[in-house]
Amino acid sequence: MITGELKSKVDKLWEMFWTGGLTNPLDVIEQITYLMFIRDLDDMDNIRRKDSLMLDLPYTSIFSDKEHIKWSSLRDKPADIMYKTVADELFPFIKTLGTENGRTYAKYMDDAIFKIPTPRLLEQVVTTIDELYALVEKQEDRKDARGDLYEYMLSRLTTAGTNGQFRTPRHIIRMMVELLDLRPGDTICDPACGTSGFLVSAGEYLKENYLEEIFYNKDAKSHYDNDMFTGYDMDRTMLRIGAMNMMTHGIGNPHIIYKDSLSDQNIDGGKYTKILANPPFKGSLDYDIVATDLLKITKTKKTELLFLTLFLRMLKNGGQCASIVPDGVLFGSSNAHVAIRKEIVENHRLEAIISMPSGVFKPYAGVSTAVIIFTKTGAGGTDDVWFYDMKSDGYSLDDKRNALDNSDIPDIISRFKNLASETDRKRTEQSFLVPKADIVANNYDLSINKYKQSIYVEESYPHPKEILAEIKAMESEIAEGLRELEALIDG
Repeated sequence: MITGELKSKVDKLWEMFWTGGLTNPLDVIEQITYLMFIRDLDDMDNIRRKDSLMLDLPYTSIFSDKEHIKWSSLRDKPADIMYKTVADELFPFIKTLGTENGRTYAKYMDDAIFKIPTPRLLEQVVTTIDELYALVEKQEDRKDARGDLYEYMLSRLTTAGTNGQFRTPRHIIRMMVELLDLRPGDTICDPACGTSGFLVSAGEYLKENYLEEIFYNKDAKSHYDNDMFTGYDMDRTMLRIGAMNMMTHGIGNPHIIYKDSLSDQNIDGGKYTKILANPPFKGSLDYDIVATDLLKITKTKKTELLFLTLFLRMLKNGGQCASIVPDGVLFGSSNAHVAIRKEIVENHRLEAIISMPSGVFKPYAGVSTAVIIFTKTGAGGTDDVWFYDMKSDGYSLDDKRNALDNSDIPDIISRFKNLASETDRKRTEQSFLVPKADIVANNYDLSINKYKQSIYVEESYPHPKEILAEIKAMESEIAEGLRELEALIDG
C-alpha cells in the first residue's frame, strides 16, 4: 500500500488530468500507462546498451536515428515541441513496435490513442511521472513499490464496465489465491483477466512464500516470467492495463492475450493447474459464437454457466479452480443451471461454497455472490462440501466501504485448510460440511440457505387478558389525569 508523499503525488497527477479536461478514469489510467511504457522503453534501452558494452555484445537500439523521441530527450524540451513530438512521432513509433522489445504490452499498442489535450498538461504529467519514479527508486523494495503505485491508480477505476465487468476487491482476490495454495510449478490462468488482479496477486503470493525456490532457480524464474501466468480478455484497453499491471509487479513477459474465451478461438484443454477468475455475470451469447464442446455439457446463453464449463475443460486433471459466481448459479432451477452443478458434483470434486454478503462489490454493484472451489478429476470425488457464511469481509457493506476491525477472511482461510476439524460443526454455525447425498436430494442446490439451520429462541408473551387489563389500567390513569387538568382550568 502506498502512503505519504507517493500517494500525494498520484492524487496530484489525477487532479492534473481532471482540471486539464480528461475526466474519464479509464482514459486517465490508459494515458498514464502509455507514458509509463514510453519511459520504460528508454530505461530498458539504456540497460541493454550498458550490458552490450560490458559483455562486448552487439546491440542495435530501437531508438536508432530517433534519439530525440526518447523520454530522456523529450522531458527537457519546451512544452509545445514535446507535445508535437509525442503526438506526431512517438505515438506512431510505439504503435509499430512488436514483441522484439521483449514486452507483452507492446502487442496492444497498435490502436493506442493519444488523448492528452494540451502541451501544458503533457509537460505537467511528464514531470510528475518522473517524480513518481524517483520516489519509487528510494523505496526499499522498488518492484513492490511500483506495483503498489499502479494498483493504487487502478483503484480509481470506480465505474463498472460492460457485460457485468467490474474490479474484484483486492482482499477478496488475495483470499481466493491463499485458498488455492499455489506452488512454483503451477500454470495459472484467468480467462476473463481484466486488469490482471488475480494473476498479480498470485505472483505476489508465490514471491512471498517461495522466494528462493523461484528467484534463485534459473528454470523456475523463467517459468515465472514467461509461462506461469496466462490471461485472456476481449477488451484491448484492459489487456494493455493488465499487461502493464503485471510487469510493474515484476513479471517480465506474462502471457496476456486478446481472445474470446468462450468461442472456438479458445482451444485450451487440460492445460492449467490453477484457475482464478471473476467472469462476467450478465452476458448472454448466441449459440453460434459459443464453442460447441461447452454447449454439449451446458446448453445455455448465460456466460456465468458457460465459464464454469470452460474452467473444467481448461484444467488439467487434479487442477483446481476458485471462481466468483452470482448466487443464481447456486440455486437456479433451469436445466442448464442444474446440469453444470451436477457435472461438478458427480464427475469432479466440489470442495467449497463461500457465500459473500451483497455489499462486497459496492460501489460497483450490489449483487449477491459466492466463491466456488472445485478440483477437476473426471472421475468424481465429491464427498462433503464445505459451506461458509461470510458476514464481514473487513469493510462496511455500503458504498463507502470503510475499513472495519473484524473480518471473516482469516477464519475462512484457516478453516478451509483444516477441513478435518469441521466434521463436528452443526449447521447452525457459520461454517459446516454437507454430505453429497443431501446435495443430490436437493437437486444439486448449492445455496447455503438450503442447508443452514437457524436457532429459534422461544419467547414468552403475557396472556391476552393480562394485556387487556394493562390497557384498561392505562386508560383509567389517562382519564384521571384529564379530570385533574379540567379541575385546574376551572379553578
